[in-house]
Parts: sequence; structure tokens; C-alpha cells
Amino acid sequence: MRLLLLGGTEFVGRAVAEAALAQGWDVTVFHRGRHAPGPGVRSLHGDRTAPDGLTALAGGGPWDLVVDTWSGAPRAVRDTARLLRDRADRYVYVSSSSVYTWPQPAGYTEEAPVVEGAFADAGRTDYARDKRGGELAVLDSFGADRSLLVRAGLILGPYENIGRLPWWLGRVARGGRVLAPGPEDLPIQYVDVRDLAEWVLAAAAAGRGGPYNVVSPQGHTTLSELLRACVTVTGADAELHWADPDIVLGAGIAPWTDLPIWVPPGSDLHTTLHGANTSRAAAAGLRCRPVTETVADTWTWLCELGGVAPQRPDRPVVGLDPETEAKVLAGRP
Repeated sequence: MRLLLLGGTEFVGRAVAEAALAQGWDVTVFHRGRHAPGPGVRSLHGDRTAPDGLTALAGGGPWDLVVDTWSGAPRAVRDTARLLRDRADRYVYVSSSSVYTWPQPAGYTEEAPVVEGAFADAGRTDYARDKRGGELAVLDSFGADRSLLVRAGLILGPYENIGRLPWWLGRVARGGRVLAPGPEDLPIQYVDVRDLAEWVLAAAAAGRGGPYNVVSPQGHTTLSELLRACVTVTGADAELHWADPDIVLGAGIAPWTDLPIWVPPGSDLHTTLHGANTSRAAAAGLRCRPVTETVADTWTWLCELGGVAPQRPDRPVVGLDPETEAKVLAGRP
């Protein structure tokens, strides 16, 4: 299989490249050159936001598959898809569950309504409409049969450049009493980036099209299992101090950002971020490894980097400041 990977040097793109190479695929990576791609790929340089930024692709191909992880202005996806529609058999766009209207009830499927006001030729607006606009751009050039829309939820694992699991690992590694937002048995949904990558390649090779919610099934793990795995793999002298959600929220701590991954139970945030129906992706072969493996492998990768994870410049830095944590642990407002 001949794969053209748009991006491919960080997080999801890098995981897809490694999965494809492991299967013996021929991999071409088109990127801006800011980060070195992994070994074994053919590298092409270009900036999709610049005039003539796709020149390096103009004479390339044909490719069996294009995988695109773009999350900026949809018009970049539009221009690339138009250029490649006669040079590639199938186009995979790594989208997001954020394309659904907010909020969604627990158990929502791919048939749920999506955000309005998204356009394939739009400039950058907000994350949800940008991702939906990217979907529309792919559909416009490749049609529903040749387009695979991967609506991923929370993505964790090695190479994460958003900072969610790396922050928890770093905090636990420092030891001491760690503020853990309750309840302990709070169910969470995520997908290991390597499981996502392997599913994308298999689904595309099988000729699948349309939207898929690609995230672990409900009940796959809990926040307690994830945080206890952090304690185990770091070997830290850390004590998880579980706090009632009302105490956490009352301290002005923001779910999802100040305490990554966590959102309070029963909230619109939780039902939307951790309540997707993933049966369609499971029926198409999605398999999710245990949370202990995701946490352990992410810690190993972090240690190889000296404990400091990369950070995407277009995403906010996540994590709770030590002073606020200390106040909550001490019972102070």
C-alpha cells in the first residue's frame, strides 16, 4: 500500500507512519519541516497555508491512501483534497467528536447532529467548525464512498503533544499528596494513539467510508484506574487524595484543562466527552489496549525525553498550578 501522510512528524501522524511502516507500506510524509519525521519514510516539504504550498505534491502519486490530521482552516483540506482526488484512491480525515452539536446525550452515534456554520472553503474559526469544514472538504472531492471520517475522542499515548496524560504522569512523579478529582469510579473514554493508527489503516484498506466514532467503548476504564497506573509506573511516593467534584469545582478549578481528562459526572461535559457510542468502530475492528499499557508506554517515552513532553503551540498548556492544589488539599478556599 502506498500512503501519503499529511503531517506525520508528531502525535497522531507519527503513530500512523510507524504503524504503516510496520506493515510494510510505502510511506510518504508531507510536512513543513519543523520536526524531523521518523526513519523509513519519504519526506516532502510544503506549507499548506502558503501560496504554492502544495507544489511538492503536484507531480507525486499515485497513492492508495491519504491520511490527513489537519485541524486548522478547512480551506487547506479543500485545496489538498482537490489536488489529490485523481491521484489517490481514498482519503482519511482524522476529525473529532467535537463536530457534534453541544451537548449530546450519552450513547450518541454517528447519526447525531453536527455543528452548523461550517464550510469547506472557510478560514480558521473554531475547532469544531474547522474540523467539520475539513470533513466537508474531503467529501466534496472524494465523495462519501472514498472518504473515511475518523471522529476521534480523547487521544492519549506516546508522542502526545497536548499535555494531558504527560501532565498527570509528571504530577504523580513529583510525589506527595495528589489532588484526584472524584468520583474514583468515574468512567472515561479515550483511544490510544497506536490503536487509532492501526484502525485507520485497516479500515481504509478494507474500503470503509463514512463517519466513525473512534474511541474506547464505555466502561473501558475509569479515572481511578488511569491515575493508579500513573502511580505504579512512575514508582513515585504519591498518595491520591480523592476530592468530591463539588469541592473541586468550588475551588474554581476548570474541568478538562486544569485537571486534564476529568470532567464532573452527570454534566454535559461528561456525557459528550465520555459518552459516545463506539459500536460501529468496534464492528469495523477497533480494539483498545488496557489503560495500564497506554500509561506505561507514555511514561517510558517521557523518560526518554528527559521528562519534558512537546507542546503544540496552538493549544493551551494544561494542568493545575501547585498553589491551588495545595489549598484544596489543605481544605482552604
